[in-house]
Amino acid sequence: MTNTVDRAKHRAPRRTPISGVALAAANPTVRRGALVASSSALVLTMVATTASAAPASFDVATPKARLTTLTDGALASLSLSPTVKVAADAEFSVPEVTASAEAAPEPEPEPVVSSSRSSSRTATSYTAVPSSGLGAAVASIALRYIGVPYVYGGTTPDGFDCSGFTQYVYAQVGISLPRTSDAQRYAGVVVPASQAQPGDLIWSPGHVGIYLGDGQHIAARHPGTPIYVSPIYVSNPVFIRPYGM
Repeated sequence: MTNTVDRAKHRAPRRTPISGVALAAANPTVRRGALVASSSALVLTMVATTASAAPASFDVATPKARLTTLTDGALASLSLSPTVKVAADAEFSVPEVTASAEAAPEPEPEPVVSSSRSSSRTATSYTAVPSSGLGAAVASIALRYIGVPYVYGGTTPDGFDCSGFTQYVYAQVGISLPRTSDAQRYAGVVVPASQAQPGDLIWSPGHVGIYLGDGQHIAARHPGTPIYVSPIYVSNPVFIRPYGM
């Protein structure tokens, strides 16, 4: 009778990179090469795994200098400068600087207007002053008082001064004049001599009378002299037509 012996079946042993290294170690010829190859495979596997786990974007740190790797000369150049101390009573001087500037050019003189042109403008600045017809009445009334004595401050036919006489005469035609000759200067409109008419006032500083026409006037002049008619004897008199004439 034949006896059959059953043998247990085993799977073939699995080989890993580690077991490969162990087997190669038994052979001196391939020991060094196998170890290097197996180790390289492990390193590549670890690098690949790490790379796949890294994020898609990352910041690269800027390399920093290490003072331990600098030379002695570089360390000397990086050392801080020594502290400088200044005494409290220290003095310093600033050089004097003189500034100079060119003078501005003189302005051009303005054109001079000829005197003849100026005189022409002055003459034409007057406008014709109409007369109401009272001038002839004023002149006629004034002639009534020829021979009345001069009295300082007089305002009646008993005696007149210059402005008292003109005030009294004009009042008889309804025109009121101020009391003094200076005030009567501004009691009307100034007219040029060429437009003066009988009955206009004729004024000079400190004196006033009544114009009669043809270069004649009547006035109370000074103490001891009565009112009378005479040619105009003052230079450049001002002819005034009182308001209301």
